[in-house]
Amino acid sequence: MAGRSRLYAEKVELAYDQRVVAENLDVEIPDGSLTVIVGPNACGKSTLLRALARMLKPKSGAVHLDGELISALPSKEVARRLGLLPQSPTAPDGITVADLVSRGRYPHQKLLRQWSREDERVVAESMAATGVQDLALRLVDELSGGQRQRVWLAMALAQQTPILLLDEPTTFLDIAHQLEVLDLCAELHERENRTLVAVLHDLNHACRYATHLIAMRAGKVVAEGPPAEVVTAALVEEVFGLPCQVVPDPETETPLVIPAARRRRQAAAAVTP
Repeated sequence: MAGRSRLYAEKVELAYDQRVVAENLDVEIPDGSLTVIVGPNACGKSTLLRALARMLKPKSGAVHLDGELISALPSKEVARRLGLLPQSPTAPDGITVADLVSRGRYPHQKLLRQWSREDERVVAESMAATGVQDLALRLVDELSGGQRQRVWLAMALAQQTPILLLDEPTTFLDIAHQLEVLDLCAELHERENRTLVAVLHDLNHACRYATHLIAMRAGKVVAEGPPAEVVTAALVEEVFGLPCQVVPDPETETPLVIPAARRRRQAAAAVTP
């Protein structure tokens, strides 16, 4: 549809069996953005991401990719346009790092053209970008949680999709590796104009890296837009129930959320009806 983004959800109802997570939800991902979805636990962030990736079929409404119903597209075609790094992915037993990352190239394989020098180059670059090239011959199930997370990210990068969805990509990573992964996401967005969508728990990381922020609570979008325009102390308290101050980050000038001290939070909780 003219004027719409490449990826959007329209009036979707998302549920697991009979448990409804979101109703009548409209979300549009701006093309070329680094969009971050934030919100409290169980608010529907990851569920929305799964629906956008066609891993969860909406009970009603629809997700559109490039003007078409994503549910009507062939799986391999979707995989060439949209990549996903899910939460806590599981690798096959006995697979090496190099073999797992190579699986990111499968959507590009054709009946008469299997592995190529281009595939080899992309896999090597993806492993170098995530710092796992020295782990190439290691078994994935022997790695630490942080190492495994970077290997999965390398596989997602090797898929070379114009849209990349990341569900909590900094899980299991220490602070230095969290920033490395987020820096890599920012570079992909800026250098290659890829559209990235990430679910993050750290609101300050979201403010620092996102060009577009979606704040959710109880299955609804409460606010969205550039972090500098939407992240206020009132919004943080509405979404997370957290009294705070929002000040400029001294490094980036993006919003920096400073939680209220324990006694102030306890006092606020005491007067809440």
